[in-house]
Amino acid sequence: MTNIAGFWVRLAARLLDGLLVGMVVGTLIFVLQLDTGSQVVQTAESVMAILYFVLVPVFLYGYTIAKRVLDIRIVKMDGSNVGLWTMVLREVLGGFLYTITFGIALIVSAFMVGLRRDKRGIHDLIAGTYVTHDRPEHWKRDSKL
Repeated sequence: MTNIAGFWVRLAARLLDGLLVGMVVGTLIFVLQLDTGSQVVQTAESVMAILYFVLVPVFLYGYTIAKRVLDIRIVKMDGSNVGLWTMVLREVLGGFLYTITFGIALIVSAFMVGLRRDKRGIHDLIAGTYVTHDRPEHWKRDSKL
């Protein structure tokens, strides 16, 4: 594990990503004039957010849009890129755990990221990931040309 990202930059990235997803969903709701009270619309909002947080890091070398802006990315413990199963474990299973504990596990996880030397939260432990400032290996090679 190298160049570990800390609590505040990770929090900032999550908040920025949440704003981005919210703006996209809000724009779609406005343009399509959807009923926000509809269970179908609320479910679609949740599915879009989950898909963003699961799929975007798989295709963008561990980055979400906000993580890329803040120059941090999610990687596996060996430093390799995350895959679909890793991100499902991290986001879906981790999120489910946070939900069924009524947010208590989320608070514990926030303290873990803030206080642990390796800065890994419960979702990182579940998925075998950590967040780093290191760029993908092929970007390092290409920048030396």
